[in-house]
Amino acid sequence: MGADAVVAGDVLAAHERIRGQVSDTPFLHSRTLSAIAGCELYLKFENLQFTASFKERGALNRLLALDAGECARGVIAVSAGNHAQGVAWHAQRLGIPATIVMPRFAPFVKVENTEALGAEVLLAGETFEQARQAMLRLADQRGLTVIHPYDDPLTVAGQGTVALEMLETGPQPELLVVPVGGGGLIAGMAVAARHLRPDIGIVGVQAELYPAAWRALREARGEALPSDAPLSGGPTIADGIAVERPGELTMALIRRHVDEIRLVSEARLEQAVVTLLEIEKSVVEGAGAAGLAAVLDDPARFAGRRVGLVLSGGNIDPLTLADAIQRQMVRTRRLARLRIGARDAPGALAAIATVLGAQGANIVEVNHQRAFAALPVHHTRIEVTVSTRGPAHLARVVQALHDAGFDCADVDESNSG
Repeated sequence: MGADAVVAGDVLAAHERIRGQVSDTPFLHSRTLSAIAGCELYLKFENLQFTASFKERGALNRLLALDAGECARGVIAVSAGNHAQGVAWHAQRLGIPATIVMPRFAPFVKVENTEALGAEVLLAGETFEQARQAMLRLADQRGLTVIHPYDDPLTVAGQGTVALEMLETGPQPELLVVPVGGGGLIAGMAVAARHLRPDIGIVGVQAELYPAAWRALREARGEALPSDAPLSGGPTIADGIAVERPGELTMALIRRHVDEIRLVSEARLEQAVVTLLEIEKSVVEGAGAAGLAAVLDDPARFAGRRVGLVLSGGNIDPLTLADAIQRQMVRTRRLARLRIGARDAPGALAAIATVLGAQGANIVEVNHQRAFAALPVHHTRIEVTVSTRGPAHLARVVQALHDAGFDCADVDESNSG
């Protein structure tokens, strides 16, 4: 399949075919995020789809093309979660039996939600590629039709309807910034966007731990890879784009239509997830926050531009979200550990608490250490975790402890970048 396998007419047809069966999600300007990022940011809230992901679009477009025999035998898909739920939901609506193979690292919330939508879920493989191979074997054994998560013309065309909704009405961005895993979303959007706005910029974003499309695009364009170019692998908060190999069809479309692909770190992804939660009051998974992560990572690249971001999904495990929030609070110094030296005498801990209370720092946890500290007898070291209003407030808290005669160190200061 080449770069002509999906054209604008396919995306327009998909839009008509799925109209009314998926949500035309909001596309809104964020004044606060725009001020933070130094560009005009417009957000496409695909996390507000029924299954909380854009994946519904491509899954439904592909399912609607099945013949009666294929519908009766059933379908199978491999997915880390979002495609799984899209296939399961619309297969259930259409009365089609669905089997979903998910890698073992798939978040529990996505597994549970997929089962709740009526699909048979099988966990196989430690990577997406291993899960894909297991899916292909099962499809052959059972005679099931594969609904590919990205490397299928009908799936790609369905995903491209996101761009139609972003560009046909409302604000007109100069740049689209799109998460990239297997490449289905950015490929479909790029086809549609180039049709409507040939001059528009299209930027993909991948997690640093899974840079397969980034590497493939550079190699295709004859650009040398840096000596420290990352390889694929490892746990990531962006599990939805943790793909070790992009599709052949999608890469052909990416090579033709996409300007560049950027990489973002886990810290940036976590920052973006928490920022969207705090400012937009919207739960977005790591993959869905990748576009904002790229803008925050390199503001100069996007400065002064009108930028459209796709919040591609909101299926994040609650424990993962809680971890991301806590880690971001540490990075922004709203949660800090203070190591305080004091005399091991009655009232010392109360005196420390009094100073912290007077400064408005809330005590979260206290660890009182005697035996394992390299301190003289009658001295102790107390580690206190406190919540603050940020770096300036934390500095005042530390200074107040010093002024009260306590030896105090900010344990996490060196890791706050």
